[in-house]
Formats: sequence, C-alpha cells, structure tokens
Amino acid sequence: MASPLLLLLLFLSSVPLTCLCQSTNSSSTSPTTNTQPSSSPSNVTSLRGVRGCGTGLNPIYRYLCDRRAAWGIILEALASAGFLFSAVLLLGFLLWSLWPCVKSKKRRSSIGGSVACTSMFLLATAGLFGLTFSFIVRLTDQTCPTRVFLFSVLFSLAFSCLLARCLALLGFAAARGWGEPAVVLGLFTVQVIISAQWLVVVLVRDGRPCEYGQEEFVMMQIYVLCLLFIGFVLSMHFLCSTCSTHSYSYTGPKNQQGRIQGTMVFVTLLLSVCVWVAWVAMFTRGNPELERRPQWDDPVLGLALVTNAWVLLLGHGLAQVSFLCKGESRSKEVPLSFAGWTSPSADIQDLGSQKEGRENGSFESEGDNRRGRRAESSLRSPYESGFSLTEIDPDKDYSIPRVSVKV
Repeated sequence: MASPLLLLLLFLSSVPLTCLCQSTNSSSTSPTTNTQPSSSPSNVTSLRGVRGCGTGLNPIYRYLCDRRAAWGIILEALASAGFLFSAVLLLGFLLWSLWPCVKSKKRRSSIGGSVACTSMFLLATAGLFGLTFSFIVRLTDQTCPTRVFLFSVLFSLAFSCLLARCLALLGFAAARGWGEPAVVLGLFTVQVIISAQWLVVVLVRDGRPCEYGQEEFVMMQIYVLCLLFIGFVLSMHFLCSTCSTHSYSYTGPKNQQGRIQGTMVFVTLLLSVCVWVAWVAMFTRGNPELERRPQWDDPVLGLALVTNAWVLLLGHGLAQVSFLCKGESRSKEVPLSFAGWTSPSADIQDLGSQKEGRENGSFESEGDNRRGRRAESSLRSPYESGFSLTEIDPDKDYSIPRVSVKV
C-alpha cells in the first residue's frame, strides 16, 4: 500500500521493450509479421514468429497470447478470474436475496435498498474486470469509445455506491432504505452524461476519429476523482466520530456491525486512492520521463483496472455480502425490557406487580364499601421507613424538643 508506484515500475520493467513497442511501420515491427491495417475485422493477417499466437490471428490481439509480452497474459488471467468471481458472487447474492423476499414482504422492504446497492456495486466491479481486455487489445476505432466511456462510468458507479454507503452509515435521511440506491443512480447519471457528451462532440459533431491524449484522458476522470475524495473524507469522518463517541448508542451489535462496515469502506477507499495516485502519476509523468510513452500507457491503465477492481471486490463487495447474510440470519433481536425503570423500589415485595380491579387496594370498590374508606386500608409508600401512617397515635406527642434560650 505504501509503494504502489514502485510495484508498477517493477512490473513494467520486466516486460521486454521489443514486445511492448507498437510501430506503424511494418518493417520495424517484425521481419516476418505482416501488419496490414487491422481496424477491419475481416482483414486477417498472419503473425509469424510470435510465440503462443496463431498464424492467422489479427495483430490487434497480439498481447492476449504473446508469451514474450508477459503483462498481457498476466492481466488476462487476473481479469478473467475476477470477472468469474464477481459474476458468481452477484448471481448467488441475487438468488439468496430472493428467498427472504418471497417469504415476507416486511423483509423485502427492509433489505431491498441494500440488495440493490450491493448488486450495482458487484455489477460495476465485474464490468471493470471485463474492461481490462479493451486495454490489452490495441487501440482501434472500435476499442477507443469503449475505453473512454466505460472507464469513467464504471468507476463512478463503484465509487457512488461507496459514497452512498458512507452517507447511510452517518445517518443521512436521504440514504436510508431505498434512498441509498437512489443516491447512487443520481451520482452515477452525472458521469454518464459527461462521457456521452464527449463522445457526441468528438465523433458526431466534429467528425474526428476517437483519439485522446494522456492529459485529456485524466481530465475526463475529474468527477470520478471527486467521488473518490468525498467518499474517503466521509468514511474517515465516520471512523473518527465512532472512535471519539462513548455513548451507549454505539455499543449494540447492530452499531458494532456498522462500525466494521465503515472500517472496511475506509480501507477500500484508501487503497483505491493509492491506486489512482500511482496510475495517474505514472500515466502523466512517469512514462514521459522514462521515455516509455506510448508503449507503457496501455499496461499502466490495464494494471490500474485489475488492481482497483480486486480491491473493490475484496474490500467492499465480498464484505458487504457477508454482512447482509449474517445480518439477515440474526434479524430477530430481543426487545428492550423497561421493567425496573418504572419503579424506583423494585426490590420491595409486591411493589412492581400490577393489580387490577378488586386486587388493587388503591381504589375503592363501588359495590362493597361506598360510604367510606375500608377499615383495613393500609397504603404504604415505597419510600416509607417501615411503618404505616395508620399506626401513628394521635394522643402521643411527636414534636421535637427544642432548647429554650433566655434573654
């Protein structure tokens, strides 16, 4: 966590430069590789001399099978495993959530918002794993819009879910119940509009090909960075407030579980901040200074996608699913007992017992004795010192003697 940039540099330094270079000249790429224009799927060329790839494979898919370019195969394996794990977890979670919803409408209303928010988060995580393949494949007219649009949109959906979870933990009324997925959709829609507007302006209005520079690509992620920063600050505020508060409202099992959730969200956002700082610094400053632009641009973005997707999946996705499953199994809570709060002298015999009708000596019976009090009426106060008011003899002098002072 302390040196993600160093790990990124070590990973990229292990990749041979001859396998990462992408040249437009067919003679400089490989003497036995025919690099005709590969933007058309029907134009199939041969890749001779590339270990692991077939001879009839399109060159844009070279890094999916080239054994000398280790970064492509490693990212492909990690992304495939993450996508399968996210898809299985999402499917199992949806099937599990449908069972209590069918049995009880009350449970449906209580866990519906959390189920919807967690499902969207797992869907975004699976999308990030799948998007990694568009950065392993070379940049073409078909992969460029996918990269530009889905990179910011999927990250905004994931960070919006984390931000809404922080608001719900802090007790905001707008993020309670079904308000949590509503907040997620509202924040997510803003980035969809931003990304769609860029594609419409560039591809439709100006009629230019889909091309982007390094600084331009980072500028398109400003809104995603704002979501990440706000969620990180809110999660830190929640942890500070729970650690500094010693009231009884934070001692119950439900609030203890909320504190654990807040800690997992904070750790997830902290690791995500480290990943984003590393890839932005490497993408904008590191590659030009090391003279590895544009050879290392795609590996940097692909590695950032896989790393952050695994952090999101293990830090919040898997943890949130386990919290919901455990919370639903322990949904029957013991109600609070207020016996003993109503009586300051609960240790006095027969004082806390409630009597009705004839058994209650505090009230008069209309049929038995209407003309006066009962002869044996002896009411005791819980604060009396052991004798009743009826035991006082009026003939005795109970006055306190005082010392007379002569002037």
